[in-house]
Amino acid sequence: MKLIVTGSIAFDYLMSFPGKFTEHLLPEHFSRVSLSFLVDTMDKRRGGCAPNIAYTLALLGERPRLMATAGQDFGDYRKWLDAAGVDTSLVKDVEGKFTASFFCNTDQANNQIASFYTGAMADASTLSFRTVDRPDLVIISPNDPAAMVQYAQECRTMGISYLFDPGQQCARMSGDELKDGIVGATMVICNDYEFELIRQKTGMSEADVVKQSGVLIVTKGENGSSILEHGRQTDVPAVAPANIADPTGVGDAYRGGFMKGLAQGASYDICAQLGSVAATYVLEHLGGSSHSYTLAEFTGRYEQHFGALTVEL
Repeated sequence: MKLIVTGSIAFDYLMSFPGKFTEHLLPEHFSRVSLSFLVDTMDKRRGGCAPNIAYTLALLGERPRLMATAGQDFGDYRKWLDAAGVDTSLVKDVEGKFTASFFCNTDQANNQIASFYTGAMADASTLSFRTVDRPDLVIISPNDPAAMVQYAQECRTMGISYLFDPGQQCARMSGDELKDGIVGATMVICNDYEFELIRQKTGMSEADVVKQSGVLIVTKGENGSSILEHGRQTDVPAVAPANIADPTGVGDAYRGGFMKGLAQGASYDICAQLGSVAATYVLEHLGGSSHSYTLAEFTGRYEQHFGALTVEL
């Protein structure tokens, strides 16, 4: 299957705070918040939603095409992705700009406070599906909001199946922009917190989203994920990690595993199970692409939790 992954390319600056953010948030002073958290560690990692998703797909034997914009500092990252099996030929280098940057502080309870610098991601709308070989399936993951709306419109016009994954941009996008991505999507995927933002901004219920897109996937962290179809809900458990290093990129790996299942023609519950296994590998490592595994290792871990795998990876 010809897969295109769109979304942000970024460098992640991951920090750890040896306490809980909630202990320092004073409800009676929410009208004026002034906080500084002294962190113990900071690591710079390769990141961005699109490369994270594409990397999981590559580990699982696919050759996804990455369609995104990056800055003048992307050279080494591009070489690394090419070596990992990701096709970066559709990535546009933007002169005079740096690659987007994600600054994330995680506390002891895995709560996160993050900021995102747009950088070259702001030029994502200069790319178009009208200028690339037609894919079989696309994922529109968090990116410049205008580009996400444009990609959804192009996919609908051209009859290209797409997964709409608004993610962190639920906080930035308007209700109309979110609706524009949902209507006509093959599938909508988000976590439970993001869906509450979608509900508030669009007024759409779970049933409304399913009516417009056919399938809604809601991930719930350690509580697994739910697949909502017309008149049916399937719950799939998470896979318990051997250890927890950092949650950054876990959702992206889930999406990569899910897309691998779709590429193999698997049922949605198997797709979600593949996503659960892929997500756990990331949770056990710092950064969204610091892990690796063979297909045999992945299959073995899947079968430990879900029984015999009925599709070939």
